[in-house]
Amino acid sequence: MKRRIAILGSTGSIGTQTLDVVRQHRDLFEVEMISANNNVDLLAGQAKEFDVNNVVICNEARYDELAAKLEDSNAKVWAGVDSLCSLVRAEGVDIVVGAMVGFSGLRPTLAALEAGKIVALANKETLVAAGSIVTRTMREHNAVILPVDSEHSAIFQCLLGANGNAVEKIHLTASGGPFRTWEKQRIARATAADALKHPNWDMGAKVTIDSATMMNKGFELIEARWLFDVAPKDINVVVHPESIIHSMVEFEDGAVIAQLGCPDMREPIGFALSFPARITVGNKKLNFAELGALHFEAPDISRFPNLRLAYEAIERGGNAPCALNAANEVTVAAYLKGIIGFYDISRINEKCLAGLNFAANPTLEDIFETNAEVARIANGCIN
Repeated sequence: MKRRIAILGSTGSIGTQTLDVVRQHRDLFEVEMISANNNVDLLAGQAKEFDVNNVVICNEARYDELAAKLEDSNAKVWAGVDSLCSLVRAEGVDIVVGAMVGFSGLRPTLAALEAGKIVALANKETLVAAGSIVTRTMREHNAVILPVDSEHSAIFQCLLGANGNAVEKIHLTASGGPFRTWEKQRIARATAADALKHPNWDMGAKVTIDSATMMNKGFELIEARWLFDVAPKDINVVVHPESIIHSMVEFEDGAVIAQLGCPDMREPIGFALSFPARITVGNKKLNFAELGALHFEAPDISRFPNLRLAYEAIERGGNAPCALNAANEVTVAAYLKGIIGFYDISRINEKCLAGLNFAANPTLEDIFETNAEVARIANGCIN
């Protein structure tokens, strides 16, 4: 039987690439539901191409516009995050692809897990902000989280070959972003346009800026802590500018298993959708003779302090990672608008983390309160 897919954030980078995988394998998948926040034109086009049953526009003010574009289709049109949370629970959904950007992905992800769904998770902020709650919900409802991030997919694939042996260390690889070779003084003057020129990956604006500040890698180490139940001290970040090795797992005998591939998000997306099978996704295959060499180096915390903040947040635990994420969402948005400079992102993030109203064992209500409170503080710092 075909696997029926709901895509949360179908118009973004991960969402559009997920649909490209489906486009290549219509015999294996069908799209039951898609959603977007604002991109009505693309959302409507996707709904028609894939004959989608349910289409959700999260920005309720744009419901009428979307409904008008789809009035001649078979799609049912919905609005708001509450509709999203309801639809992911439906029996007609087998896999939920969490491709929304930011904290907004938390509620629908939890709804899918509470319904016992398979969640192919690309939304970092869900596990960063509420890792303990999300993983507990998954266990309580016999749900499954399959990682879509290339690094976490790589770790997952490496662990499939571990045969139950305990992990000694996880090595998360990082491209180093567009400023890997820049001096700190030059980075300080970098504009958003500079930061958006990622050397290897084609990603959305928010994730690309996070890659430039290395907050993306900081969030990934927090994710890895929850996905694979590994202590923060056993997660190592190594800069690998070619982005060919997507991550590695080290065992107590010193053996290291690595997962390699060309930088193309369709590979981990396809693996999550088809697991445990592997399918073709139209990506370029590796040519080792052309590669020649692979390079590795330690990250420079002085030039990329957001990575240090991520380690501090996960070591502190509680609602600290949620606070860091909330501050970062605000500061990155301001940087993209040209309101603040590059290093203002980490400075304001650090200030918000230091002034946190700390909760060691936060409830879901605490998480939402922390997100709102820290966002207000970060906006105050910017203003």
